[in-house]
Amino acid sequence: MESVLDRFLRYVRIDTQSDENSSSAPSTAKQLDLSRLLADECRAIGLQDVTLNDVGVVTGLVPSTVEHQGPTTVWFAHVDTSPETSGKNVNPILHENYDGNDIVLPADTSRVIRVAENSALQGLVGGTIVTTDGTTLLGADDKAGVAAIMTAADRLTNGEETAHGPVRVCFTCDEEIGRGTNGVHLEQLGAVCGYTLDGEGAGRIDCETFSADLAVVTVEGINTHPSEGKGAMVNALRIISQFIARMPADHLSPETTDDRDGFLHPYVLEGGVAKATTRIILREFDTDRLTEHAALLESIAAELRQEHPKATITVDVSKQYRNLGDGLRREPRAVAKAQEAMRNLGLEPQLEIIRGGTDGSLLTEMGLPTPNLSTGEHNPHSPLEWTSREELQQATDLLVELARVWAAEQVG
Repeated sequence: MESVLDRFLRYVRIDTQSDENSSSAPSTAKQLDLSRLLADECRAIGLQDVTLNDVGVVTGLVPSTVEHQGPTTVWFAHVDTSPETSGKNVNPILHENYDGNDIVLPADTSRVIRVAENSALQGLVGGTIVTTDGTTLLGADDKAGVAAIMTAADRLTNGEETAHGPVRVCFTCDEEIGRGTNGVHLEQLGAVCGYTLDGEGAGRIDCETFSADLAVVTVEGINTHPSEGKGAMVNALRIISQFIARMPADHLSPETTDDRDGFLHPYVLEGGVAKATTRIILREFDTDRLTEHAALLESIAAELRQEHPKATITVDVSKQYRNLGDGLRREPRAVAKAQEAMRNLGLEPQLEIIRGGTDGSLLTEMGLPTPNLSTGEHNPHSPLEWTSREELQQATDLLVELARVWAAEQVG
């Protein structure tokens, strides 16, 4: 039976970057290279009802080994890697018997994984650290999750005498560009809850996320030749710059907030004199406060309309995702069983919040409560990304134990 590390090393060498500028599904055809491979491997290890749909979603069933009808759970991971850093020609480096010192990446020695900035390394002395060579990302986000799921499914099907109910595996595309639930059909999965394997470090259960909206602010001005601009030109760039400058920076920005604080974050500014836009993300753990933030943006727009009556200023707010914790209350066993499984393995579970979102946020809102579990990810989306053999193994062991603790549950 192939080890989780060997699987991981195979998977990260496959380039699966998604592309937010593409309208195809999946956004890049190369993601299908890994999806097809996973579908073939699911069949090879004996999973049932294996499917690969037209947008690259792979599903398979680990058949139940208990006599009663047990509830189905689902393990999710995504095959794509971030567009932020190259995922082509990934060359994973093994640092065996890690000595506890800073790790210099061999293909770009200016890039160093420093212990002072990566405290988790202190608990992995003597283990095996996996890094990039410094020229690409590693892809532990989320091929660590893919490898853990495949290895655990193989163990349950072929190598473990562990009583368990039905477990579905589900591998998705385009999570990194916000389309990770495209092509996922909950009625096909038929589950009471799911688990995304896409978390930091070890021993974490992510059970709250931000709630998120997107605001697009558009200013339409009047362009004229600068030589005749007096009294006629309305410069949209100046007005939208004023809009951003009036947003709170001392208490509602990512630069000044942490823990459970929300923020407003302008992250794109584009346009010209005639028309300019900015895109602003709104984030709050308390979903109701998003309405307050939208009202604040509208009040800034109202002020500027008074000051620039010839300009047209609009604020369009759209929903993105909602706090994972809101939906998890519908199925409290999802988190409770993960806690039980961790404690059975000698781990003290850490219930954590994410200052961001996961596919679990969207899946939970769709009706499938889905917390997020650790898989050994560190410094994702970066050439400084790393994981460890020990954390990969721990994620795999947790899934096997999680299947076991669900075994006693019955449908109805």
